[in-house]
Amino acid sequence: MSADDVPDPRDGPLAAIRWFLRTDTEAVVFVRELGSSALAVAVVGLLLFAVSGLWPPLVAVESGSMHPNLKQGDLVFVMEEHRFPGDGAVAGTGVVTYQRGQDTGYAKFHNPGDVVVYAPYGDGERTPVIHRARFWVNESENWYDEADSEYLLGATSCEELENCPAPHAGFITKGDANGYYDQVADISSPVKPDWVRGTAEFRIPWLGWVRLVITGDVMLSSPMVETPTTTNPLVSGGAAPLTG
Repeated sequence: MSADDVPDPRDGPLAAIRWFLRTDTEAVVFVRELGSSALAVAVVGLLLFAVSGLWPPLVAVESGSMHPNLKQGDLVFVMEEHRFPGDGAVAGTGVVTYQRGQDTGYAKFHNPGDVVVYAPYGDGERTPVIHRARFWVNESENWYDEADSEYLLGATSCEELENCPAPHAGFITKGDANGYYDQVADISSPVKPDWVRGTAEFRIPWLGWVRLVITGDVMLSSPMVETPTTTNPLVSGGAAPLTG
């Protein structure tokens, strides 16, 4: 029987499989190559999941709020934060803050501390935010004196700040390119550990654009925004999951 002959059902399933793998019939070749590509993608996905402990393990950066360390359109690999915590991780969280990173020499994306992907206000329906964990606050803590005054939008006391005293324990976060903390600009309250989806580990330039353009989650000509607004995607530091 030649590779292009349709197998006789009486020859059994093995003969049909051999024909499927060897035939040069155009339609079958297309299906075979499509299946091979899908299998390769599945294997890569499983390997990434095994390493990261998350699904999906990749996010596409929607905004310029982490520029130049993470750029709009980057594809970022995210890992479950407890897997390989860095030196100085806040107890029980697996996340190293900017403050602790300065003390221990731990850095990610050219600055001290971890970059975290989190659900703003713990709302899983919102676009996740990808920003750097700056420092930790305890519930009811007056964190005004601990903060860098440059990122407080001109506030001169705790009473003038959103989320001060802290309504609950969590991380104070900030986009590297933003001139204010997320908790000052009403992007999120202090980020509770269980709101953290993972830590950003490395970036692949440009590949995230495919997802962003297809879904319409980005405006290609949008400039960087200097004043805070909760509706502008360049401020919130969105990190769209690659799938789902």
